Amino acid sequence: MPKLMIDDKEVIVADGSTVLEAARQSGIHIPTLCYLENIQAIGACRVCLVEVEGAKTLVTSCTMPATENMKVFTRTKRVREARRMVVELLLSEHDGNCQTCDRNNDCELQALANELGIRDLPYEGARTKAGRDTSTPALIRDSGKCIKCRRCVTVCNQVQSVGALFPQFRGFKTEMAPAFGQNLANVACVQCGQCAAVCPVGAISENPQLDRVWAALDDPSKTVVVQTAPAVRAALGECFGMAPGTRVTGKMVAALRRLGFDAVFDTNFTADLTIIEEGAELLKRLTLAVKEKQPTALPQFTSCSPGWVKFVEHFYPEFIPNLSTCKSPQQMFGAVAKTYWAEKIGKKPEDVYVVSVMPCTAKKYEAQRPEMNASGVQDVDAVLTTRELGRLIREAGIDFASLPDETADRLLGFSSGAADIFANTGGVMEAALRTVYEIVTGRELPLENLHVGPIAGLDGIKETSVTLNGTEPDFAFLEGVTVKLAVASGLGNARTLLDRIKQGKASYHVVEIMTCPGGCIGGGGQPRFTTDEVRKQRIQAIYSEDEAKQVRKSHDNPKIKQIYGEYLKAPLGERSHHLLHTCYVAREKV
Repeated sequence: MPKLMIDDKEVIVADGSTVLEAARQSGIHIPTLCYLENIQAIGACRVCLVEVEGAKTLVTSCTMPATENMKVFTRTKRVREARRMVVELLLSEHDGNCQTCDRNNDCELQALANELGIRDLPYEGARTKAGRDTSTPALIRDSGKCIKCRRCVTVCNQVQSVGALFPQFRGFKTEMAPAFGQNLANVACVQCGQCAAVCPVGAISENPQLDRVWAALDDPSKTVVVQTAPAVRAALGECFGMAPGTRVTGKMVAALRRLGFDAVFDTNFTADLTIIEEGAELLKRLTLAVKEKQPTALPQFTSCSPGWVKFVEHFYPEFIPNLSTCKSPQQMFGAVAKTYWAEKIGKKPEDVYVVSVMPCTAKKYEAQRPEMNASGVQDVDAVLTTRELGRLIREAGIDFASLPDETADRLLGFSSGAADIFANTGGVMEAALRTVYEIVTGRELPLENLHVGPIAGLDGIKETSVTLNGTEPDFAFLEGVTVKLAVASGLGNARTLLDRIKQGKASYHVVEIMTCPGGCIGGGGQPRFTTDEVRKQRIQAIYSEDEAKQVRKSHDNPKIKQIYGEYLKAPLGERSHHLLHTCYVAREKV
């Protein structure tokens, strides 16, 4: 527990802490650009320079260990001038186009230049050559705006273990790009958007679909409906200056109505539908494995996270049979809206335009997969991120903070609390347990503090088990069976878990994997900048949303009972199979 002085303030920190961590612990601000929480710092940007008594040069606080009796100065003239020069040099080669850049007023470089009082650029010279990669439906990469902080490379390799981005070329021509400067579409990019979430400038961002949404809203021949993912309601408020974790469900619905959508629905409805179908699929696999002693693909992996599905297709195709055949809630909604709901209002599928609001950039890719057309046309027409919805509301001149709370349209807008927690890591597993356990045993799942504690929280890999006792007659063969469960968030953790399963070091019946750290609340399309503290606040907001619901189990949702009674008939039935299930393909890495 070294004790040091930072700007004449005594600080005691844990062994292994850096000067930057010590300063943040004591409330002392040191600016950064390349630093990412919980990841080995590289000191690439040089913005966090500080002065240490006895050192010959300024040092990067993100890499300098805090030691006993160290004296650190963060605001001396030498430090201020060095930081200013670093940022001036970055600006001199940055092709920013600030007036029209979508990161204007949300740009860390811009904010840092203001913080350091930079008003003129003393250095003139060559600017980075602009090059736009628009090859994927999810992401746009603009090399001219890149400041070479390497955050995207770090998150892609160290957090997600995908390896789609690396520094290419040398010197001034260095570029953060796929191998040999290829487009993202030509490599094994899962389009998760974590690179866009951590980029401090506009070098990587979501591929916008605002124009097509406005065009649909202005088209009188289209019935335009919108669905909102559970994670959006815990983060959208941040786009309007509200604290992370502020629940804005009612204001979000009100804003969407004022934007002109013909119906405002909720992806939570089809999250409940996913639980019914996925639970039935699990019970079918367990029946084959336990009762009939037939070989079947266990563990069953969740399939609601499209970045994770694409990761399996690229890197672990041998596990494709283990993926649940259920479509994600987004795609189930599109199929149901253009068939079941369209029939109710007397519309053809092609006349219904479905817009999704998602915390995830990979959902843009998923919506355009060729197999996602169970309605006869593309099931989901446009996908906006949480950030894009914030921009859409501002473009319409809507005062979000003053809106009243309204509720979603009932038929495809009513949901259980189990659907809300899809947003959190461990949430899909808990939602499934609430239903499957009760179907098998006839009793409610025993919950500690209303939730399954061992699979909650931000740990990258979590495990638990549930023993099935007192089973219903149809499931007597499961009496005493202990179902082993695992949860992982972040694809690096998923890789670790899959390797353990492949090597025979771990065995499970069900595995939930979310592409992004913390689950959808930390998705690549959420408001920036997402730290663990922000994740925790959003997670708690989602749990609070669930706990406030009268209906907290998917199979108790009356609208789910209605759609099966009127249209789908039975889980895993012929119509359900056609509309709600899909298949996957092995993909090349390049």
